[in-house]
Amino acid sequence: MHDTAGTSDSAASSDGNSSPLASSGDSLETQGPQELRVDFYILDESSATARLKLACRLAEKAYLAAQTALVWHTDAEELKAFDEMLWTFMDGSFVPHEMLTGGTSSDETPVLLSAGTAPPADVDIIINLAPDVPGCLARTRRVAEIIDGDDSRRRAGRARFKAYRDLGIQPASHNVRG
Repeated sequence: MHDTAGTSDSAASSDGNSSPLASSGDSLETQGPQELRVDFYILDESSATARLKLACRLAEKAYLAAQTALVWHTDAEELKAFDEMLWTFMDGSFVPHEMLTGGTSSDETPVLLSAGTAPPADVDIIINLAPDVPGCLARTRRVAEIIDGDDSRRRAGRARFKAYRDLGIQPASHNVRG
C-alpha cells in the first residue's frame, strides 16, 4: 500500500506539526495496533458541508497519490450528497469514483463509496463519515476520521477515538484550519 498523500496544506497536528494523510469483513479486526494509523481531522465548523468538502479533498489527495480510497458511511442519503459533491467541490478537479456494489473492483476505480459494504480488496485509506468505527478495518492501514463542530458528531467522534484506543491504536488528532 502506498503512503505518500499528505494534508500538510490544510491540517496541523495537535502538536503543531504537519501531518500526512490519514489513510472484507464485518468485524473490527485489524492487522495490529502498530500497523493501523488513525488520524482525526477536527473542524471548528459545525456544517456537514464542511465535513464533506474535507472528505472530498482527502479523496482527491489519495487519488492524486495513486492510492485507493474507500469513503465509508452508513447514511445512504448523505453518501449520495457526497457523491455529487465529488464532481463539483473544486473547479478543475476530477476524482474518479463510484458506489461500491457487488461487481465493483478497487482495481478499476480508485475511490469507492460505501453505505456499509466492505470493499472486495484492500484499500490504502478509509475515509470514515459514519458515526461508528468501520467494520472493515482489516482492509486498510489508514483511517481518516473527520469531525466537525456539530455536538452529536463530536460525541460520536469521541466514542470512536475511545474505541480505537480500546483496540490498542493511538489515534492522532489534527486541527484543520478553515
